[in-house]
Amino acid sequence: MSDLLEIRDHKVAAATDTTALSLVPAYFLALGTFAIGTEGFMIAPLLPTIADDLGMSLSATAMLVVVFTLVLSVSSPITTIATGKLNRRDTLIFAMAIFTTGNLLAAFSTTFTTLMIARVLMAIASGLYVPSANALAGAISGPHRRGRALAIVSGGMTIAIALGLPLGAVVGHTFGWRATFLAVAVMGLVAIVGILSGVKRSVAEGMIVASLSERISVFRQVAILKLLAITLFWSIGAYTAYPYIAPYLKSVLDVDATGVAATVSMWGIAAAVGVATGGSLNDRFGSRRVAAASLVLLALSFIALAAVTKLSPAVAFAPALTAIAVWGFSVWSFFPAQMARLIAASSTSQASVSLSLNTSTMYLGFSIGSAIGAGIVSGGNIWLIGLTAGAAELVALLLDRRLTDS
Repeated sequence: MSDLLEIRDHKVAAATDTTALSLVPAYFLALGTFAIGTEGFMIAPLLPTIADDLGMSLSATAMLVVVFTLVLSVSSPITTIATGKLNRRDTLIFAMAIFTTGNLLAAFSTTFTTLMIARVLMAIASGLYVPSANALAGAISGPHRRGRALAIVSGGMTIAIALGLPLGAVVGHTFGWRATFLAVAVMGLVAIVGILSGVKRSVAEGMIVASLSERISVFRQVAILKLLAITLFWSIGAYTAYPYIAPYLKSVLDVDATGVAATVSMWGIAAAVGVATGGSLNDRFGSRRVAAASLVLLALSFIALAAVTKLSPAVAFAPALTAIAVWGFSVWSFFPAQMARLIAASSTSQASVSLSLNTSTMYLGFSIGSAIGAGIVSGGNIWLIGLTAGAAELVALLLDRRLTDS
């Protein structure tokens, strides 16, 4: 995630002492992104269980993902601007309190309506917390340490993919899906305590939010629009498949809940490696090469997942798991390279706005993709998930080639 808020360094420096300008508070902020990342990724493998428990179809239950991603995409810039005059530390505590409340509501929900309301609360809170945490991390660390501070806060998401996702899958299948929300609520409370104890309120003074007109001016730039179009189709492909990994595994490989949890854990580890490796490869080979290579691998992995649906579970097992590992790696190795390209296409003052637009575009794509996947699942054509996801990545690759040639 990106630093959405513009920061006046000279005012921030005046509001903080020398000891405050450190990287330590960023770790407390990362507690919140870890909780948010865990909740956001853990629900996919639990959808079939939730559907069975509530007596609903899988496609209808998948609206929990569709609505969450759509609300986050739309609400994030609105809530950030609306709270622009508030102290960012107070805003983070407020956002994490809403997030924790949403998880508690989900943990004790007995109806789909209540669960949906809980997820909407979580989406609004997440869309406010993540960009605000990145901005505050930059303020606390100072301009010379901002990159490392942002990496720490974003690292909460990475750790959530590697550890929180498989942990949520295991807890959900062992103790029930409600227990995962209760566990995340505890994480949210820990994050609130961490922010209160580890982040001084004074360090958030002197920060301003990019106005609506500033965002629109960035959105009008052709280079930025082209990059956002690539992000859109990348994210559509990613979430056409991801929320439905559990029904895919049960249908194609005939695995039980334990097998689903193990496979999701493998995907999470591959994704975490992809994020870390993508950043290193970006520095070595350049963002365009890394982004293009990631899209190629991602498209091939999805197409392979479609192809093996015609095989028996025993024969499909190895190639399917290989494709899932490649999928996890490549879908997130693309992300740091894409952010680097957006920064390069923007002026220094516009970079944070460009990255925030990328986040909103990404979650819009997640919403569209998950809705497409829900329609495919409801039709019983599980093989079409991989084919549709692969087609979306090929469109992203085509747009990427056009960008490179222009």
